[in-house]
Amino acid sequence: MNSELRKSAPLLDAYLSYFETERTAFTIPGHKQKAHRLDEGLGTVVDSDTPLYGGLDEIKLTEGTLKKAEALAASLWGAQYARFSTGGSTHANQAIILALGKPGDKIAITRTAHRSVLSALVLTGLEPIWLTPEIDNATGVPMGIPVSELERVLDQKPIALLLTEPGYLGTISELSSLIAKAHENSIPVIIDAAWGAHFGFNPNIPQHVLQLGADALITSVHKALPGYSASALLLAQGNLLNLDRIEQSFETTHTTSPAGAPLASIDACRALLQTRGEELTGQLLNNVNAFKSAVQSNFDQPIFLNPEQFPTGRFDPVKIVLRANLLGLSGVDVEKQLQKANIRVEMADRDTIVFLATLADNSEDFKVLEDALVPILKSLQGPARETQTSLSWSVVPKVGISIRDAYFADTEFVSADQAIGRISADLIAPYPPGVAVVAPGEILTQQIIEGLASSRAAGVRIAYATDSTLNQYRVVLES
Repeated sequence: MNSELRKSAPLLDAYLSYFETERTAFTIPGHKQKAHRLDEGLGTVVDSDTPLYGGLDEIKLTEGTLKKAEALAASLWGAQYARFSTGGSTHANQAIILALGKPGDKIAITRTAHRSVLSALVLTGLEPIWLTPEIDNATGVPMGIPVSELERVLDQKPIALLLTEPGYLGTISELSSLIAKAHENSIPVIIDAAWGAHFGFNPNIPQHVLQLGADALITSVHKALPGYSASALLLAQGNLLNLDRIEQSFETTHTTSPAGAPLASIDACRALLQTRGEELTGQLLNNVNAFKSAVQSNFDQPIFLNPEQFPTGRFDPVKIVLRANLLGLSGVDVEKQLQKANIRVEMADRDTIVFLATLADNSEDFKVLEDALVPILKSLQGPARETQTSLSWSVVPKVGISIRDAYFADTEFVSADQAIGRISADLIAPYPPGVAVVAPGEILTQQIIEGLASSRAAGVRIAYATDSTLNQYRVVLES
């Protein structure tokens, strides 16, 4: 196969070379790249699969292909350490949290963290010190964590600071100041940048967090970049983090049979950024700006979040967030209409629609979206509604017991009314974005119960609750 990236992506080259050579395999995977013999549909799905340890490298990694590819990634991002994950940013988050400390130690964590972070707390026994994001009154979206929030909790001796940057809606904290303050107190800064893999490769897009001095960067290669599903990168510096322990934790939590395609795609995306990063991110930014401008020209009020609404460098300029409430319509209703046109959106709730734009989109794709979206918005438009802060961003948690204790506690089911004041045994979150409204060990309040019911009634998917109807809640059994 002719691929320009093969010249600079050793793992991609190894993956493609594997399928260019006739082989007789008596090893995993069980399909042997021959499942089409059994069923054509099954073969279409699995015959392009080979695990790292089944063809791209020897089981003991004696050829060093993966190691070489990870070293190239570390060099590009300016890190001392890099690992490729086939378990998404979820795995990378859990691996690095496992490496931080011992049960009972505390981590300062943004409340906008993804559920994978909370799962890691259950696994490790580490305890969160929740940091509350600043909410922008004009837009209702979380602006990020101010330095004052970190200063507020320093006396609790957190062993690390973990932030989600950019946030799901594209906003970014005061990172330089937060990193400086943390480092003054010898606190390592870990950034879950799942949505920011494109940062750092164009002067018109924010820098990535390692350029700002952070100690670790976790990012998904399958979100903003054109990587395989569940492909992710963990990058770290060793000044305040123990890289040997991170390596141990990474292997402890990763599969022993990593699929070759996701790994090869990470290497390929790294090479793509290294050789054409500024060009491709520039094209993406131009396409996004042109799309927003074209749609906006049909309406008087500003319906998108834009960088100009936030401090310089505090918003991802390729993020497309439509404020449905300003047109007096439901984001969920718009999503349903777009689905009829075979257009899928990343997220929709009552007031917001998120469209994910990536390097793989071209101007024609945006034109298709524009031509479908504008008539839908016009047909559904009504009187503007006041901006409301989403439940995911507005709940201030009330902790009853630790997340880990709640996870392993005896539980019972009670009605929604009876759940008020009880300790939740479940993590419950609108998905996307997968940000907890309530976590195990936290007290279910009237705001939470009513807010979740209202969100579900508006068509928002509520995830992870044992009873998905929310008629009952699983709570910790009272002694």
